[in-house]
Order: sequence, then C-alpha cells, then structure tokens
Amino acid sequence: MNNSQAENGFVERFFNIKKHGSTKRQEVIGGVTTFLTMAYIIFVNPSILGEAGMDKGALFTVTCVAALIGTLLAALWARVPFAMAPGMGLNAFFTYALVLGRGLPWETALGIVFISGITFILLTVLGVREKIVNAIPLSLRLATSAGIGLFITFIGFKNMGLVVSNPATLVGLGHLGTPTIIALLGLIFIVVLEVMKVRGGILIGIIVMTIVGMGMGEVALPSEIVSLPPSMSPIAFKLDIMSALDLAFIAPIFSFMFVDLFDSVGTIVACSYEAKMVDEKGNIPKIGRILEADSLATVIGSVLGTSTTTTYIESASGIAQGARTGLASVVTAALFAIALLFAPIVTIVPAFATAPALVMVGIYMFKNIKDIEFGDLVEGAPAFLTIILMPLTYSISNGLTFGFLSYLIIALCSGQIKRVSKVMWVIGLLSAINLYIAALA
Repeated sequence: MNNSQAENGFVERFFNIKKHGSTKRQEVIGGVTTFLTMAYIIFVNPSILGEAGMDKGALFTVTCVAALIGTLLAALWARVPFAMAPGMGLNAFFTYALVLGRGLPWETALGIVFISGITFILLTVLGVREKIVNAIPLSLRLATSAGIGLFITFIGFKNMGLVVSNPATLVGLGHLGTPTIIALLGLIFIVVLEVMKVRGGILIGIIVMTIVGMGMGEVALPSEIVSLPPSMSPIAFKLDIMSALDLAFIAPIFSFMFVDLFDSVGTIVACSYEAKMVDEKGNIPKIGRILEADSLATVIGSVLGTSTTTTYIESASGIAQGARTGLASVVTAALFAIALLFAPIVTIVPAFATAPALVMVGIYMFKNIKDIEFGDLVEGAPAFLTIILMPLTYSISNGLTFGFLSYLIIALCSGQIKRVSKVMWVIGLLSAINLYIAALA
C-alpha cells in the first residue's frame, strides 16, 4: 500500500464518509461552497471591530485564524460539516453597545467575551445549555434573531451614509454621495445574486463594490496582491479579564451568552436536520461535541482578539451540496488559511462595500418573524418590544432585558403564570439586575 492509499484509508475511517452516504468529491465541493457563502466575514468583521479602535490589519488575521481554529474543532472534534467564525450581531454588540456605547476599552470587552465563553463551556459540560434555550418561549427566541437583524441593518445603513443623526428627529436621510449610491446599487446587486442563488453572492457584491469604488476614485489601489498576513500582536492576548469581572458587566456577559445560545443551538439543529444527523427520535447524537467545539472556539477567539465565535448557518449551503462529514469543514478551514495571504486586498475594502452585507444578513435574520404569534399578546407584545428596542436603544442587551421582563410581568398579571418555566424566572431575575445596574450607570 502506497502513502496515498494509506492517507485515503485514514481519511475514510476517521470521517466515515461512505457510512454517511457521501464521497470525498462531495465533501470538497461542500467545503468550498460553505467558504464562499461565509467569506464575507473576512471583510465585515475587521470593519465592525475596527470601529472599536482595534487594529484592522490584525483583525483580518485574527478573523481568519479564529474561523480556521473553530472550523477545525468542528471538523476534528465533532466531525461535522459545520463552519465557525466570529458571529454577526455579536461583533456589532461588542463594538456599538460595549465599546462605543458604554465607553469600555476593547480589552475589557474581550475579557467579557472570554468569561461568556467559559460560561458556555460550563453550561455545556453540565448539560444545561439546551435546557436554558428550551425554557425561553419560541416567540422570544425568534424575536431575538429578528431584533439583531434590525440592529445590524441599522448599522449597515449608517455605514452607507444613508442614515445619519438629526438633532430634530434623532435620525434622518444622509447625503446621497458617491459612496452611498455605490452601496445602494451594491445592495440591490447582492439581493439579485441571492435571488438567483449564486454561490458567494454577498462576497461577490463586496468585491464588485470595491472595484467600482476604485474606478470612481473612492478606494485606493492595493500596493500588492499577496503578502504575509499582518501580525496579530496589536490585539492578541490583550484581553483584560480582571476588569471584566466587575459586577456591572453581568448583563453584557449574559447577553453574549443568550445570543450565542440561540444562535448556535438554532444553527446546529437546522444544519443537523439538513445533513440527516438526527436519530429516529429527532435527537442529535453529536450535539454535545458540537456545543463543546463552539464554546471552546469562543474562548480561543477572545484570547486572539475577536468577539464571540459561533457556528455559521451558511454551513447549510455546503450541506445542500452533499457535505456530510468533518472533511468538508477541513476544506473550509484550509481556504481560510489560504485567505490569510490576501491581506493587501482585504484591508482596502471600504465601509460602504461591507455595509450592504450587513443589510443582507439582517434580512436573513429578520425573515423568521413570520412565525411569531403576535395575536397572542402574552408572547407577541414582549417579542415586539425585544425586536424594536434593540435598534432604538442601540443595544441587544436592552432588547433582551425588556423582552424577558415584559413576558414575565404580562404572564403574571394576566393569569398565565403556568406558561412560565422555573428557569425563565431565573432569567427574569438576571434581567431585572441588568435593568437596575443600567439605571445606576
């Protein structure tokens, strides 16, 4: 047996490719497809976290490395065709609610992410992570996703220059200059690509807008195409855990926890069903390992210098192409490694080119609002408050707090207390503490 045959045999045995009804070709195609659909994060994450005062070059490298490590954890530990990277919405919360909103140093914000990651691991090991999610009404879970969608859409319009501050009305229509027009046309272009189901539509849109910006003199040409990646040293290992242990940061820690709980568990369930990784009772045998990989990726990412790393729903695109094992995730991770060499191109991408990507992701996050029963006001009213207060208060944490508390109060006062689980009362108590701390600030 030659080396090639031995390697192929090992890969087959390790991932059980045939047992899962797949082939190496399907896995490679699936891994490439997943990368193309989520590669926009390479451009968008440095753009968002860069506004927190972090070095954008280092952020590019850290984003790729965090995605590489997280995806390899999914590939080699959980052996599933899932990819991980810094989560959308969570990076916005990091920058706009913690650093710019509260005035925290980004080092302290990274410490908060680290603590939330350790909390994820403990909850996963104790087996209560799923129980917490299940204790929260479906309407509030759906509202959380929709509210974050509105929140990052608002940020996207702001970065386009389409929405600006107005002293009379708080917000107003901005000047329709060249960058804003390019962004609006780019948004339409991305939507059309998505309608036509073009793989990597968001990524293609970002690239096209950047090229158009170059032609219009709005973007400088890169000095080179390929180079060694920028050093991570400006942000890596700079987290401030001790400052993050302040009791005033309980709310942000639990906000990261709640959002990642909904995001990761929802994504894992959806992708597992798509990949037929459920048993006859509807259980997901590998969910423990997947959650462990997700939790550990968050901790590692915070140490390297990025916001919460989570499982990406874009993994479903690779699964749709036939990916069924961790081999697909190995391919996706390898492409993130290759992307590290193209820093000169990525670092010139302007905010107006990444802003439409935020809006597109916001649209996807908002679409499940149709499943909320607004006619049942016990759940509909709190869901509405959750959704609307996230963008209006510029805080995911505030939206969650008012959503949880209003649900408990309405259920109690309307005689619907039986609908509230014991775990939900604990969550409500934490929400009340958050509101009290915020009122004192």
